[in-house]
Amino acid sequence: MGRVLVTGGSGFVGSHLVRRLLERGYDVHATVRSLANSAKARPLRDMQGEFPGRLSLFEADLLKEGSFDEAMAGCRVVFHVASPFFMPEKIKDGQKDMVDPALTGTRNVLAGIERTPTVERLVFTSTVGAIFGDYADVRAMDGQILSEEYFNTSSTVENNPYHYAKTVAERAAWDAEAAQGRWRMVSVNPGLILGPSLTPASESGSLFLLEELFKGYFFYGAPDFSFTTVDVRDVADAHIAAAEKPDAKGRYILAAQTMTSFHEMSRIIRTRYPRGLRIPRTALPHWPVRVLGPAFGLTQDYIRKHLGIRFRVDNSRSVNELGLVYRPVEETVLDHYEAWRAQQGKR
Repeated sequence: MGRVLVTGGSGFVGSHLVRRLLERGYDVHATVRSLANSAKARPLRDMQGEFPGRLSLFEADLLKEGSFDEAMAGCRVVFHVASPFFMPEKIKDGQKDMVDPALTGTRNVLAGIERTPTVERLVFTSTVGAIFGDYADVRAMDGQILSEEYFNTSSTVENNPYHYAKTVAERAAWDAEAAQGRWRMVSVNPGLILGPSLTPASESGSLFLLEELFKGYFFYGAPDFSFTTVDVRDVADAHIAAAEKPDAKGRYILAAQTMTSFHEMSRIIRTRYPRGLRIPRTALPHWPVRVLGPAFGLTQDYIRKHLGIRFRVDNSRSVNELGLVYRPVEETVLDHYEAWRAQQGKR
């Protein structure tokens, strides 16, 4: 089946992708920031035992030139997954925490591909945040429907640095592909990625966001924020389809057609755990969010551009061209919650 590279193999998405690739018969090279971090590396070490001789691990630093060359040697496909994702309240320095790892890391991976003649395809992990900056941006799109034809033009290092970082990184990758003819690139642009985590040490912002819900931050009522959502297992399958299907090209939104709100996630969890005291039972009106939001790190500008806003998602390319069959959001949310409970030591 050939040899492939997964950057960020110990992350939320990367660990699922590595497992799926191994199950499909690939020899996998995976990079991690530090093999000495036993908590993050353990799931990959376990896979090495489960698939003997098929998974090789390498240390690589997004900010270090040439860092991916050894891991990339002999690989036909590169899945560039590695890039930090933090919620806004966790970002101290947008340039240092988000833009530098995303953009410099992408440039270093691209340079490695140029030095590695065996590479035929790059599958680039982007985000819907490279399509829009704020929810309000979608109102200006054709039919107010999110589709792949748009690029985020409203985010900056100061305003939504994660979306800005992923946008400039994806643009850099497309520019590099256009400048040569040996390898081709496909971009996958997932929404908020949910589902069971294989690694308890993941720092993914999506896990942090749902943990706030599970721990009772919103027990008084769920604020009216909604998200484009996708299951992490579907994201892994989409990466593989983007690599295997010869006609796959361009960008692919990975998200359900309809958004899911905090309140809907809570309702789903309560169908199986009706006595969960920390899971909110009601939706919160808009006015207390506007009044109290700044105390929780939400600016009035963010609230105005996101609170109560919903839009439709055009995911037809991922369905028709990649063959993706999306899991029901109920399955994703419950699996996410139960995996979190298991990691917390709860029954």
